[in-house]
Formats: sequence, structure tokens, C-alpha cells
Amino acid sequence: MFTVNRRNFLKFTVATAAVAPVVGMPFIARGAAAAGQKVVVVGGGPGGATAAKYLKMADPNLDVTVIEASEKYVSCFLSNEAVIGERTMDSLTIGFDDLKKHGITVVIDTVTGIDPVGKTVATKGGKTYAYDRCIVSPGVDFKWGAIEGYDEAASETIPHAWKAGPQTLLLKKQIESMKDGGTVVIVAPPNPFRCPPGPYERASLLAHYFKTHGKTKSKIIILDPKDDFAKKGLFIQAWTRMYGYGTPESMIKWVPGAEGGKVDKIDPKALTIQAQTEDFKADVLNVIPPQKAGSIATAAGLVNDKGWCPVNQKTFESTLQAGVYVIGDACVAGVMPKSAYAANSQAKVTAAAVVAALAGKEPGTPSYVNTCYSIAGHDYGFSVAAVYRFDEEKKEIVGKAEVTASDASPVMLKREVSYAHSWFDNIIADSWK
Repeated sequence: MFTVNRRNFLKFTVATAAVAPVVGMPFIARGAAAAGQKVVVVGGGPGGATAAKYLKMADPNLDVTVIEASEKYVSCFLSNEAVIGERTMDSLTIGFDDLKKHGITVVIDTVTGIDPVGKTVATKGGKTYAYDRCIVSPGVDFKWGAIEGYDEAASETIPHAWKAGPQTLLLKKQIESMKDGGTVVIVAPPNPFRCPPGPYERASLLAHYFKTHGKTKSKIIILDPKDDFAKKGLFIQAWTRMYGYGTPESMIKWVPGAEGGKVDKIDPKALTIQAQTEDFKADVLNVIPPQKAGSIATAAGLVNDKGWCPVNQKTFESTLQAGVYVIGDACVAGVMPKSAYAANSQAKVTAAAVVAALAGKEPGTPSYVNTCYSIAGHDYGFSVAAVYRFDEEKKEIVGKAEVTASDASPVMLKREVSYAHSWFDNIIADSWK
């Protein structure tokens, strides 16, 4: 029986903090693969960077190359703090110099194709990279046009801010410019999507910003096609305590799908939103579109009819293309969420599986961890902590999660904020340093 309680999980995470490199990664003897074997990693985010680093840690003889389109990675996790000015963009921006110190080659270029038969990766710059195994961590792209009126061009004035960088700054500027009494409308996406609690954390922090910046008459409306969301009980509890949720003076209104929250159409110029049972007018409109695996996954034939990448959940090898592994937000990973920590954990398992495969060995049965923190206001945070394992009978990942107790003390809620910030620093170090 696979069980966990929050107290024991926290003991586990604290106890393993000093040996974080081995969490989620079965032991592989160094030098197990033949010298000179090549692994190409597509994508330098938390999944790709971690996979590359742990490949070299498991077997320094491997030739590991990371191909990433951007010169620096900008973290989407904790970027909601940047939207309200409580975190700098510099703190979210990570370079690849430390990754190179592990003996990893980093190429800044855009991957245009993966040939699983010829075992090569092609780039926009005209280069071709041979591989013995390829790991793809492409993140997400958006289903432009899924909401009538919202396409990529519209996102230049109506930010999604679900990929951090200029979009984050655009939303920040619009929030700062909005007058007191204005209305922010957040259009939440359907499942599955990157960072399930993210839209609701964003609403929380916007309410916090308005409350502390003299804009107490302002409102946030969340239009949601879903009737439930991650950590819903804890968010509503926080909104009730801090932002008057459930009263006429509430700063936050959540409209679930059952009450007409699904959005059918928007007018980018008028900032009007047509939901199923009511029309809305926004002063600031934040549309988070439906999502799918990053575009290179589609080009490489790695996606199913739903737009995501099916994998062998024991090794993360694609079930559609042999020798290619898909990790992070793009893959179908059982009950694991699409989060940075999940990508980091999957990357370690995949690195071990790749080294085993190159050495002609069978991988061990993996386990995984994930913790997701949400910050809802000043000194007010909470989290979900989970452990997972691969079920050999079901051939899928199963797990158990626990959330912060609803009767957690103010001291504990404040501590969760500190944990969130420490977690951020630690995952940056574990993935890219």
C-alpha cells in the first residue's frame, strides 16, 4: 500500500535535502556507458537542464549537448511575484554558464526537427547533431484561436504572462496603470495546463497588490471552464480571510464552468469577454489559453491527438518514437502535475534510464517527488506535497498528495512563504548550477 502523510513527507524532504542529487534517481555506476556516446537534450528549462546535469553526474563519459532557443532561461515559477513588483525579473533569469562547468555543451539555437531513424537533431542555424539518445523538454505552447478573438497577435496587448519575460512585464505595467475601481479579468485554461494553481495565485497576489497600493475598490474576476482547481479550499479560505470573498465587497470573484465561466469569445480592442451566460468588461484582461506540448514535439511526431506526448512512465521514452524521451510539462505522466519540480524529478529518472539503456541495462523502478507552493498574500502561503512511484502492474505513475492543513497557524502560513522562496533557490541550484 502506497501511503504518505504530510508530517512524514516533510520529514522525508528535510532528511533528503543534503542528498538532493539522488532523489528520484536510481543509482547508476559511473562510466557505465561506452565513452563518446552522445545524448542531445532539447530545451534548457528545469527539465532539460536537470537531465543534462544528472546525465554527466551519472556518467562523465557521456557527450551531452543542450540545445536551447534562448540565451537565458526566465522562470515562470514565482513570476506572479514579479507581476506585482515583489520580485525582480533578474531574479527569475538564469544563464547556462554554470551548466557548462559540468562538461555540458550548450548551443543557443532553435531546434527545427528530430529524426528518430537517423538519430539526428536539426536546428534553424543549419547545424545537425547526432545522438544515441535524445531527451526533449519542450515545455508548452498555446492553442491559439481556441478562444475566438484571442490569437498570438492579440497577446501583444492582452498578455497571457504564462511564459515569463516580456509578457510578465506587460501585465505588470497594465496592473500598475489601472485606476482604483478597475476590473481585472483572468481567463483560466482548461485542464491540463502548466502550473495548475497558478491562475488562482495570480488572482490572490493581484488582490494583495490592490489592497496595499490604494486600489481597494478594484476587482478580479476569474472566468473558469472548470468547476474545481488545485488547492481550491485553501485559496477560498485565504480569499475569505483577506479579500472579503463571499461578500458584496469581495475583491475576487470566481465564476466556475457550471455557472457560465467558460469563455467563448473576446474582443481584444474593446476588452469585452463573452462567457456562456454573461458578458464582462475588463480594464485589464489576462487570457491564459488552452495549452499543448511545445511545437517541436509536434514537428517530431511525439504528440497524441490531444496535443501531449505519451511516454513509458517508467523511463519517459516516447511511445511514438524510439530512442527519444520526453519530460516536463509536455509529457503525459500519470497523476504528476505539470510543474517545474515534477520536471526536475522526471529529468533525474530519465537521466538514469538513458544511462542504463546505453549500458544495456534495465532501469530500476523509479520514485518521484513534487512540492508546489502558492503565495496568497502577505506572509500567507500554503503548499501541496506529493510522492509518486511507478506501478509495475498498472504501468503508470501513482501517488499520494497532502496539502497544508486548513487549520494551519499564522506562523505556519508565514513559514510556507519562506519555504517557497527557499525552494526556488534550491531548484535553481539543483537544475542549473
